[in-house]
Amino acid sequence: MRPPSKTLLALDTSTRTIGLALYNGVQVLHAATWNTQDYHTVELAPAVAEALKRTSVGPDGLNALAVALGPGSFTGLRVGMALAKGIALMRHLPIIGVPTLDALAVAQPQRDIPLAAVLRAGRGRLAVGWYKMENETWKAFGKLEIHTPQELAAQIHTPTLVCGELTEAERDLLAGEGPNVILASPAHSVRHPAFLAELAWRRWQAGRIDDPATLAPIYLHHNDPIPG
Repeated sequence: MRPPSKTLLALDTSTRTIGLALYNGVQVLHAATWNTQDYHTVELAPAVAEALKRTSVGPDGLNALAVALGPGSFTGLRVGMALAKGIALMRHLPIIGVPTLDALAVAQPQRDIPLAAVLRAGRGRLAVGWYKMENETWKAFGKLEIHTPQELAAQIHTPTLVCGELTEAERDLLAGEGPNVILASPAHSVRHPAFLAELAWRRWQAGRIDDPATLAPIYLHHNDPIPG
């Protein structure tokens, strides 16, 4: 007889794009992504409650929490972190933090070229993480950076896949930099929370869990803080 399945709740509030997923290692039971006008505080908890209700999991059916660590906005990251930690501490559940751009990178198709994963960093800037393919998966290398789209374009000298939150103007600017900039499609540029859940699940099963008392968001600074 197969033992009852375990369920992990994954939360991503790194930017104005919010995502949540319920995952049991075999199926994505629920996944949702939506844009908010900085209403993370009032929208996230009801969305989690609705997801638990729709899937008949219920709060008592949760076995682990995953949360996107950033980079991202101060407000957004704090809201997601607070809710994930609150549930984990209240119910004595393991919590797993995953860098936000790792969850975006893992969703990209395998390529033998570098990958630049980006998200909004405020004031027309982008938070950029660099990745390369190793053992059939994207691995981060180098440091997280903050660049304007123009600065990012100036750094790309060889064919490079670029994915993530980009406006139409930013996509046009990068596309105009020549054949070295290969833009992922808009669908591949969404941070799908199911990939965050899968990454966290693997870490959980490998025993790589975090201490909720010390788990902290990843913040980046470039002369002044990222707003939000």
